[in-house]
Amino acid sequence: MQDSRELDLASLKPIVASGPTPLFATISGAHLYGFASADSDVDIRGSFVLPIDKIIGLESAEETWQVSKEINGLEVDWVAHDVKKFIEMMMKKNGYVLEQLYSPLVVHGGQWLDELRELGEACIVRYLYHHYRGFYNNECKMMAKAGATAKSVLYAYRVLLSGIYVLETGKIEAQLPVLADHYSIEGLKELVTLKVEGAEKQVLDPELVQVHLIRLNELEKRLDGAFDASTLPESVNNRDALSDYLVRARKSLGA
Repeated sequence: MQDSRELDLASLKPIVASGPTPLFATISGAHLYGFASADSDVDIRGSFVLPIDKIIGLESAEETWQVSKEINGLEVDWVAHDVKKFIEMMMKKNGYVLEQLYSPLVVHGGQWLDELRELGEACIVRYLYHHYRGFYNNECKMMAKAGATAKSVLYAYRVLLSGIYVLETGKIEAQLPVLADHYSIEGLKELVTLKVEGAEKQVLDPELVQVHLIRLNELEKRLDGAFDASTLPESVNNRDALSDYLVRARKSLGA
C-alpha cells in the first residue's frame, strides 16, 4: 500500500527546481486524496513565476509548465501555472486549484505559499458548489458508461464530501480519510483497500454498487442543501490584494 505519508517529498524537489522559478509545489491526485496504489503516479501541482523579461518582451511566454520523470520507480508529473494564471484560476471558483493551494503535502513552500493561502481564503466562495457538482455529475456519467469500480466510486465520494465540507465549514479538504471520519461514512475503508491493492479497475459487485449509490444519492442531496444554506461570500472580494501579491512576486522572484 502506497501511503501518501510515505512519499519522500525531499526527493521530489529536483524536478520542481528543473523548470521556471517555483512559487510553490504540493502533492495532488490519489496521494492527496488518501487512496494511492503502490504504482500510482505522483502528481505535483503548483505555480511558478515567469521572468519579468518574458512578460514585457515581444515573445509570448508559456503560462503552463509540465514535465514527467521517473523517480524511485514512480512516474512523477510536475504541472504548474504562472502565478498570474494560477491566481486567475483561484478567482474563478476552481476547487481543483484551491485543493492544490491548501494541500498539506508540500514539496516547495515558504512565505509566498503562506501568504497566498491567506489571500486564497477570500476565494472560498459559495459558488464552488458548481465545481464539485459538475465533477460529481461527470463521475456519474463515467460510472454509467464503464461500470462502477473502486476508483470511480471513491472519486464520487471524494468530490461530494469535499463540496459539502467547504460549503459547511468554509475550509478546503481533499483527503478522503479525513472527510470519511468527519461525516462517519461506512464502507469507504473497504473500497480504499480494494483500490490500493490493485483491484481499482475491476467492476464492483452490483449489490455493493447499489449500497454505495444509495449513500451517494444522500450525499448529493446534502451537497445541494449545503449550497442553499451556505453563508459563504458570493464572490471574491480581495482582487486588489491579489494584484498586489502578483506584482510583489514578479519583482522578487521574476527579476
